[in-house]
Amino acid sequence: MSTNGGAPHGSQDDGRTPRDTEVTLDASSLRGLAHPLRVKFLDLLRTEGPATVTRLADRTGVSSASASYHVRQLAQYGFVEEQARSGGGRERWWKAVHRTTRVRPADLVGSDEVGALADTYLRGVTALYAEQTQRAIDELPQLPAEWRAASTTSDFELRLSADQLKSLVEEIFHTVERYRAEGGRTADDAAHTAPVTLQIQAFPRPGTLTGSEPHEPE
Repeated sequence: MSTNGGAPHGSQDDGRTPRDTEVTLDASSLRGLAHPLRVKFLDLLRTEGPATVTRLADRTGVSSASASYHVRQLAQYGFVEEQARSGGGRERWWKAVHRTTRVRPADLVGSDEVGALADTYLRGVTALYAEQTQRAIDELPQLPAEWRAASTTSDFELRLSADQLKSLVEEIFHTVERYRAEGGRTADDAAHTAPVTLQIQAFPRPGTLTGSEPHEPE
């Protein structure tokens, strides 16, 4: 699973774009993202650029004290860092270190504690996906016609081996990287582009390999 691809803001040396392209979570770094608020903060810093704790608190409806704690946790585990700024102002600005988080579920298999952290993180990510999709649906009537035609919410049922699924996902990743490298390279390109969210989820249909019965969400 790859999460929070996000479009970069600014150029590589202007302080707004994360300096490292990707981080792959392991059992240790997972602790830094094992809270839904941290997942949301990191997404905001990646997609909207550097922000203060106060701004993050305002954007998410939490107290400044709570926001400050979770930003410090993100910094402790290397996901965010302080933004160097010229001029006055006492409040610190924070920026994302990486553009993308990649998760390999096989790396997160271990103790019960690691399993619980992985569960919390993945549920926070999927909740963010759902929130973004709902907002996109809300805005759909206001989009220009060409963007409505270009957008999609689609799902496919395939019958694949584990190796085939892995290969399919890697092909999608490679395609995404190609389009990322091509997008907005000139001023003319930038005038006709916009930040785009692409969510990638691929997994065996629930219940087919475990024998578990489907159930309704609580």
